[in-house]
Amino acid sequence: MNFVEVAVQNVRGFSAQGRFPLKPGYLVLKPPASETSPFAGLALALLYSDGRGGDTGFVASGQKGGKAAFTFVGQDNLTYRLLRDLGGQGTLHKQTVPGQPPELVSDETAEISQYLRSQAGLPSRTMFEQVYCLMPNQLPSRRPRPRTSRPDVKRPSLSSGSGLASNQAVQPAEDIPAAEARVRELEQEIIRSRDVDELQFKLDGLNSTLFEVERKLNSTEGLKVAIRDAENAWSAAPTPESLGLPADILTRVERYPKALSRRDDALNRLNAEREQEAQAVPVAVQPLKRNPLFWVGLGAGALFLLAGIILSVVLENVAWRYLVLLDIPAFGWAAMLAVRYVDDLSQTTTVRSKEGMFAAREKKILEEFEAETLPVRKAIKALELESHEELPAVFERKALLEQKVHELRDQLTAMESAPDFLAAGEQRESTKREIEELNAQIGKIGTYVRDVREVEREMARTKESIALAKAPPSPSAGPVGGPAEPLEDPSPLLMAQAADIFSVDISTVAGQLRERCNQYLTALTDRRYQGVDWDRDGRGYVIAAGRQVPVGEIIPRDLDMYYLALRMTVVEKASAKVKYPFLLEHPFAGMDEVKLPLVGRMLKHLGTLTQVLHVTAHPGFAQLADGTVNI
Repeated sequence: MNFVEVAVQNVRGFSAQGRFPLKPGYLVLKPPASETSPFAGLALALLYSDGRGGDTGFVASGQKGGKAAFTFVGQDNLTYRLLRDLGGQGTLHKQTVPGQPPELVSDETAEISQYLRSQAGLPSRTMFEQVYCLMPNQLPSRRPRPRTSRPDVKRPSLSSGSGLASNQAVQPAEDIPAAEARVRELEQEIIRSRDVDELQFKLDGLNSTLFEVERKLNSTEGLKVAIRDAENAWSAAPTPESLGLPADILTRVERYPKALSRRDDALNRLNAEREQEAQAVPVAVQPLKRNPLFWVGLGAGALFLLAGIILSVVLENVAWRYLVLLDIPAFGWAAMLAVRYVDDLSQTTTVRSKEGMFAAREKKILEEFEAETLPVRKAIKALELESHEELPAVFERKALLEQKVHELRDQLTAMESAPDFLAAGEQRESTKREIEELNAQIGKIGTYVRDVREVEREMARTKESIALAKAPPSPSAGPVGGPAEPLEDPSPLLMAQAADIFSVDISTVAGQLRERCNQYLTALTDRRYQGVDWDRDGRGYVIAAGRQVPVGEIIPRDLDMYYLALRMTVVEKASAKVKYPFLLEHPFAGMDEVKLPLVGRMLKHLGTLTQVLHVTAHPGFAQLADGTVNI
């Protein structure tokens, strides 16, 4: 358990209004100005409210009302927020789903107290106050010194130990009959307190049982969350229908490599034919008018024709007429070249027409491939995949998720139908009924009863005051100003609480605490004491100068150091088993300044084991802390 935040409004010792985040470790809480801040007292009033309005004392002066809220993480790792109107009602919320608004647990004081004990793991008020809260009035030197009664008057003894009567100075009773009536009232109150203690013990056991049953029933929550996640993933998984694809897309995916191979083979054959046709045709056809041989043949033919006509006329010789016949081979040569040119042009035209045919065939091949593979390529694009080979795994995931959902549902059904789970459900209802019955019985006795030991202490003081009033004055009484009476030993109550934490007897817990407590004590008292021990009733002793001295007989300053050493030892050892915040409310005011740095380092060490919240305005502690919060 650790506090996450405290929020206040019109609370004395705090800022008028504010929210103050708290973190793990050793934190120093600085009150405003030089005011003392009742942080620990406020925490006790809120966490252990009895609904009688006793927390109105924390309202700031001059204000009609105030509010306070503590946010903390319980032993079940859930975050709780406890809000109270000082002197009024309160509400308890818990955060079950991160990021979602917290849900209301209860607004009934009794239900809130019960829930904090059974579900959030809050300890009893006595344990939290006596072990985890350190306030100035708890130091032995700040408690009233017991007054020495007359030597001839024997103090009444109680079965729970004589130390119970030594909390306050005892005065002789002024009204003996009223005091005797008060004793009778206290005897009845002891009976009621013991009855309530017995009922509360049973109630705590039932609350523990209910907590275990609830934990058993809540063991399926993780599986339910897994089912919801699997169902969401199943619904979100893509299918051919959700992507607008044909139902046989997987078959098309299987045919895709063959279609790709057919396309490549057809394109390869087409390219081979194209190259073959290109090789069979000249690269280019020379125009006829640029062919010199054609012009030579044509010119020679014309020359022979003109020469034969002219010579036969001029020379008047018929034999020259035959020269004209030579133009026949010359013109024939030119005609042959013209025919060849026409043939080349014909072949070029054929190649061009075949090229168009090749282009048409290529287009048809590509269109057929695209039409056949369009769904596959659409799926690849829609799913943002790199290749068609990933498609089967994507579409098969839907079936796998469906199978997983069915398996998880079967597991949930098996768990919820298990005999122990069904028995836990029945046990929860019966346990709740028993808790309601016990609460009703406690309500009949009284919603508020004091601790048995407190009532016994008051009764012992009352009986002693009656005895002092009835006893005659003794001439042998010592003079005023004689040796001071020993202070009260704070060990028994604290050792009893430590034994409850560790679920062992006092002798066993003493063995667990002895060495560490001795280390703290020798450091705090400059080695004036060499050891510490406790008897089976929890009374403490220190070793000084080779002899055993009851802790109540050592000087008050050292008794405070012993008490501080024992408190820190119990908190340190208990934090290894269960973690509760350690609250210190101005406990070191008036202590020797030279001791404060050592105490600060000790608290910093405790901050590594559990949360330590120290309310103080002393600047030295702030320098040693893991952080400071101005409250």
